[in-house]
Amino acid sequence: MNADILIIGSGAAGLTAALNLADRFTVTVLAKGAMNEGATAWAQGGIAAVLEPGDTFESHIEDTMIAGAGLNDRATVEFVVDRAPAAIARLQELGVPFATDGDALHLTREGGHSHRRIVHVADATGWAVQEALQKAAEKHPNITLVPDQVAIDLATSRHEERYSGAGNVWGVYAVDRNTGHVGLYTARATILATGGAGRTYLFSTAPRGATGDGIAMAWRAGARVSNMEFMQFHPTCLYNLDVKNFLITEAVRGEGGQLKIPDTGHRFMPDFDPRAELAPRDVVARAIDHEIKRLGLDYVHLDISHQPPEFVRAHFPNIYEKLLGLGIDMTTQPIPVVPAQHYTCGGIVIDRDGRTDLPGLYAAGECTQSGLHGANRLASNSLLECFVFGEAAARDIAARWDDLPPVPPIRGWDESRVTDSDEEVVIKQNWTEIRRFMWNYVGIVRTTKRLERAQHRIKMLTGEIEDYYGHFRVTPDLIELRNLLQTAELIVRSALHRHESRGLHYTLDYPDMLPQAVDTVLVP
Repeated sequence: MNADILIIGSGAAGLTAALNLADRFTVTVLAKGAMNEGATAWAQGGIAAVLEPGDTFESHIEDTMIAGAGLNDRATVEFVVDRAPAAIARLQELGVPFATDGDALHLTREGGHSHRRIVHVADATGWAVQEALQKAAEKHPNITLVPDQVAIDLATSRHEERYSGAGNVWGVYAVDRNTGHVGLYTARATILATGGAGRTYLFSTAPRGATGDGIAMAWRAGARVSNMEFMQFHPTCLYNLDVKNFLITEAVRGEGGQLKIPDTGHRFMPDFDPRAELAPRDVVARAIDHEIKRLGLDYVHLDISHQPPEFVRAHFPNIYEKLLGLGIDMTTQPIPVVPAQHYTCGGIVIDRDGRTDLPGLYAAGECTQSGLHGANRLASNSLLECFVFGEAAARDIAARWDDLPPVPPIRGWDESRVTDSDEEVVIKQNWTEIRRFMWNYVGIVRTTKRLERAQHRIKMLTGEIEDYYGHFRVTPDLIELRNLLQTAELIVRSALHRHESRGLHYTLDYPDMLPQAVDTVLVP
């Protein structure tokens, strides 16, 4: 299947790019599952933008740089912050029903922000944004949305019928979840908007599909990857053995929620940081991790029951309903929480036009390292990055369209030497093993010894999985396992390379921060 432009990923970054291109070009958007199954729909928080009187771009830039521990690229931060208000205005035009306060937008405040600057739709902003973008894309005659396509690898110059080493990207090979058929999707420009790699970890707030696919595919094709050691852990994920990955938004702490030790009710955040519950996420996550390990707890309590019940219900209607269904009334009871992997700050190296190292390949959103987040993402800057870079990539493709060469003949997918797998249990076993050792060895607090143990496991598994991949037909699970392992390898390699503690990367062997902030850049 051929289109002018191919977009892999149907969240905020992918659909923003599609809508910005579709008036001039034909666009195919591939989703790994249903069109709304990505991380965008899960984002409870909101979108940060300077809209409050007295707030300034300079202040938003400073807050972002401080959270990112100086590793951010300042020019990129300025570029994104500057474009935030316009991005919000365009979402309003698409019909996103942001909460209002009289005539103005209602702004909330989150950890790390010096002003109220988070626009939101109650506590389900991402869902509303996804819905609005998807509706607009479904209506557009030039956009083709294709669900249930699991991307295997980028089609590059190596796959041309006349082999070339030019490194151009011409599209992707993807397996259909329903039929098992591997199709080739080609285009003059390809945008990766595949999200993060949260499922590398045992506890994660990421959707099931967040297996680092775009990062792994770009790396295998020859693009550089950067800052993969910076994995953000959300401090407050609901602890419930039946319900996986339910996030208790940052805003609960923003509106007065307190973290306490279950048995004693001791409020412990002031022991760790003067900002208490409003300290940046990495500080809060490490404090909770410290208390859980020190006291042998399964969880800590997040308590907002001292606020008026109607205030809590009005601010957090979805969380309130969900918890009530599990027997927890957050207006009268504390919520059991644990930290969980939440956001991938590193990824494919891109410039401010969303361009990667490979001709014809662009990337936007969580799968990238744009320079915005540095060593730790500031709350509610993530959806913002998707809109700004989705648009930037679209603008650049349109501007240089005449220089993008047409797609040459590409070889089809070759299945002549493989058979159906007889050992699905191998995939399940390896998947569980990766997620467990990444959680234990490459989690919130690290040591060189733990990282080396993880690296050793990865080496052993790599041989096993490559052998398996070479002999059997691809399945969605096998593709994800291969990408998970590749992503884990990049995370561990990056973490071993950084001999300091900065932002989200905290190691007991190098507890101090070096005077100079340097990106970890891995070259294939």
